[in-house]
Amino acid sequence: MSSYKKGAVFPSESRSFTDDRTGARIIQLTDHPSINHHLYFLTSSFTPDEQAVIFASYRSGETNYYKAEFLEGDIRQLTDEPGIHGYSGIISPDGSALLYTAGDSVKTVDLASLVTRTLAQYPDGQLGELSISADRTALVAAMKQGAHSYITVTQIDGSGGKSIFECPRTIIHPQFHPSDPNLIEYAQDPAPRMWTIRRDGTDNTCLYEHDNSEFIVHETFLGDKDLIFVVWPYALKRMHIDTTKITTISDFNAWHIAANATGDTVLCDTVHPDLGLQLVDVTTGERKTLCHPHSSCSGSQWKKDRYALAEDWQSAADEKEKSLSWMEMKVDTVYGPQWTHPHPSYSWTENWVVYTSDVSGHSQVYAVEVGK
Repeated sequence: MSSYKKGAVFPSESRSFTDDRTGARIIQLTDHPSINHHLYFLTSSFTPDEQAVIFASYRSGETNYYKAEFLEGDIRQLTDEPGIHGYSGIISPDGSALLYTAGDSVKTVDLASLVTRTLAQYPDGQLGELSISADRTALVAAMKQGAHSYITVTQIDGSGGKSIFECPRTIIHPQFHPSDPNLIEYAQDPAPRMWTIRRDGTDNTCLYEHDNSEFIVHETFLGDKDLIFVVWPYALKRMHIDTTKITTISDFNAWHIAANATGDTVLCDTVHPDLGLQLVDVTTGERKTLCHPHSSCSGSQWKKDRYALAEDWQSAADEKEKSLSWMEMKVDTVYGPQWTHPHPSYSWTENWVVYTSDVSGHSQVYAVEVGK
């Protein structure tokens, strides 16, 4: 009988070491011969008290969520069900629950009692990662249903959810504005990429018209007034949301990006070449190397400076047809697999950064201490 079940507790897998080039202190939190990765880089994997890290693992044979006590505590299994989207999880602001998607449902599990509730169901849909509104009442997620993509908004109190927008193109990474609970930024794929829409589905707006030759990725908010995004592999840029004016922060191969709370620093990973995790000063563009994850950073498209075309997807066509996007594709060699990417994100105090690396041969979860 399998030992994997909700509530099961496993011994710590933690070990500590220092980066051999920067001297940064690193805690390896998982050490299981399976796929293990933290939550998506657009959210923190640390609980607000920074006493635990939530991560996804395939160690039971299917994706489930686990909580590792930080720095060196036990690991507790939080879920035991099929169809979990391992990058969908987001920790509630009060730290009491993990919100996530599984197949066609938006769910929540209480981190103390492990009681699971379904907040909304979208029959025959495949839901992606979640983002929480500034007023803490709603969750936004992309959904694929049949040949079309949708934006869904679900009420956290369990009173229901609905699709607010339908699109024949792929929709990914919808995010609520950090202070406006009615504004959502999201990506359509391929170009033009960056859009905003109101929570009620009105005022769908393209922020920047560009074609497939300009490879824009990984947009997210920088404070209240700006978006940051990557023009791969050339530059990290910012856009004022109201004026849509674009300026360059730094000319280098920034990849997955996350801003700190004050909006003066951008955290990112890099590839082709791999320069390690970088901390970028938004005002000056100056960079500091935090550590070197040494992950394999798979995905043939990252060696190019354009979006994937039909021929790029040929080898992964069957898997793509069944998936919300490339994030869920287990055999994708175009943009992933995602668990080979560091995807760095901050802890709540920004004293730690969590990332994933497969340098050991399997993807594992790490936390690196941010030096002063």
